[in-house]
Amino acid sequence: MQPQTHTITTTANLIRFNFWLDPVFDQIVNASAGLKQTQCQFNDEASAWAVMSQAHAYHICAARDEVPAQWQVTSALLAKAPELLCVSSSGAGYDPIDVAACTEQGVIVVNQSGCNANSVAEHAIGLMLSVKHRIAESDRVMRAAHYTTREDLMGHDIKGLTLGIVGVGNIGRRVAELARVFGMRVLGYDPYVETDELVRRGVEPAGLDALIAQSDIVSVHCPRTSETLSLFNARRFAQMRQGAVFISTARGGIHDETALANALAKGHLAGAGLDVWTVEPPAADNPLLAMEQVVATYHTAGVTHEARHNAARMAASQLCDLFVSGKRPPRLINPEAWPRFEARFTDTFGTNPN
Repeated sequence: MQPQTHTITTTANLIRFNFWLDPVFDQIVNASAGLKQTQCQFNDEASAWAVMSQAHAYHICAARDEVPAQWQVTSALLAKAPELLCVSSSGAGYDPIDVAACTEQGVIVVNQSGCNANSVAEHAIGLMLSVKHRIAESDRVMRAAHYTTREDLMGHDIKGLTLGIVGVGNIGRRVAELARVFGMRVLGYDPYVETDELVRRGVEPAGLDALIAQSDIVSVHCPRTSETLSLFNARRFAQMRQGAVFISTARGGIHDETALANALAKGHLAGAGLDVWTVEPPAADNPLLAMEQVVATYHTAGVTHEARHNAARMAASQLCDLFVSGKRPPRLINPEAWPRFEARFTDTFGTNPN
């Protein structure tokens, strides 16, 4: 039996800062009688803290380096926001949020997983094609009129290559689907997905070591966690095939940039396609940016009109469902926080969420 929904009669306070959001977010939230939204400015701290101290929900930009430190969700912020019940990330990632601190305080964290799966997957395939076909290199040659022969820019097909996908969630699954269209063999590693489910998601299950050793291209799609920080280090890059390519549209910090630059400089790896960086934007003197065999983008894989619209729509609908209808969020990051959240929600609004 499906849980019965009910309307919360008390208005919940929602705070967000003035980062860009697709207009559908405001359209949905402002049409709801149960949510009062206040948009604050990062540089007007006094006013923002006054709003934050009364906020029940905080919708935060998912990009870590675009959120000033004092507005990232830490124990210090939670101490100044005693009414806060829910933190909502604007995207699939939630790097600016200390989930453990939220759980300890009975604050639930939600994201918009799946909102940009197709966009990021297409971008990952685009990086593979650009590196293997040397598209970016050819573009730079033409713009500088440094012509030699076309054979100097000879690339390789991706058809028939083995692609190893690390992290087979919404994005990794879509990458696998697209890669098969190009005639690639697809291996997949995800310690949180059962073997049968990996097969259903379109990959050949493989351990991480086996995947790295067998793949012509390794593409990373796992979240940034304590387990995945520096997952790809000097040892991992050395395990990769001679002439292999490394792709990441995941999060900065999962790969060691210095180790990757060294592997490329030594010729062990043939190229890399990188959308994410340890510091964003990366410094102009980052060695990877000086390498012709690296295709670099500015964390734009998920920044398409379609993905941004999906994320904003999903976020607004999820918040409205929670605070207006009392529905349990479908994209709950810390379900262990739910019992305490439920008690706090009831104390605040006088009714139980579902």
